[in-house]
Amino acid sequence: MTDPFDPARDGAQMAFDGRMSYTDYLGLDALLTAQHPLSDAHDELLFIIQHQTSELWMRLAIHELTAARVVLTQPDIRPAFKMLARVTRIFEQLNNAWDVLRTMTPSDYTTFRAALGQSSGFQSHQYRLCEFILGNRNPAMLRPHAHRPDLTAALVAELARPSLYAVALRLLDRRLALPQAVLSRDPALRHEPDAAVQAAWTAVYRDPGTHWELYELAEKLVDLEDYFRRWRFNHVTTVERVIGFKRGTGGTGGVSYLRRMLEVELFPELWHLRTDL
Repeated sequence: MTDPFDPARDGAQMAFDGRMSYTDYLGLDALLTAQHPLSDAHDELLFIIQHQTSELWMRLAIHELTAARVVLTQPDIRPAFKMLARVTRIFEQLNNAWDVLRTMTPSDYTTFRAALGQSSGFQSHQYRLCEFILGNRNPAMLRPHAHRPDLTAALVAELARPSLYAVALRLLDRRLALPQAVLSRDPALRHEPDAAVQAAWTAVYRDPGTHWELYELAEKLVDLEDYFRRWRFNHVTTVERVIGFKRGTGGTGGVSYLRRMLEVELFPELWHLRTDL
């Protein structure tokens, strides 16, 4: 008798000898065996998977940000809006992941913390690449990757390119002229707030109908930074909840260092202009 719940009755493929399967396509054999706890602690697997999945989401964020930057140099910039919106949703996912990690108590973490050695999220080259693309550029942050010439080369190459915000400012300059000093700034340096840039963005917000694409771009950037800030805040809160004010495994001040990072503004003029409207 045929089982009425047999998916094959509806045409589901059930045999995969020599054919592409779900496991094959996603490379799950490699992905699901990439977790190698160094202790017997129950929560170490949570810690590893939390950070591995974060790195996967960051890989996608880099893919989208890189593509959006290219699109913003083309005549039709609208496809970049979807890419930037996707990055915002990626950071929403990254924010939600902290809720899972916060189920680990300080007592849980101490059972395997020593196994981490000097490894730390501070050393994530993908996170650093995200920051560099977004404009928070600090050549000193190349040093943690000096032991990996390939990673250092990728970060150095990014510092030679205009950041996403620098490309956005070039678009702004086409409609509302900006000072040459802003446009010719060394791409390896962090963007500094500029009164003329703020005045130009303020003009966009005062007449969005005339400058609709710039207005929409500005709001997509604000959305992105909003979620990026939330991710940083959740990072600080989680670290304080789990280790208090201990020094981080990578040698930073831990919570004190992360709190300083909360003060970093990626697109400062887009936030400051709101006071002037």
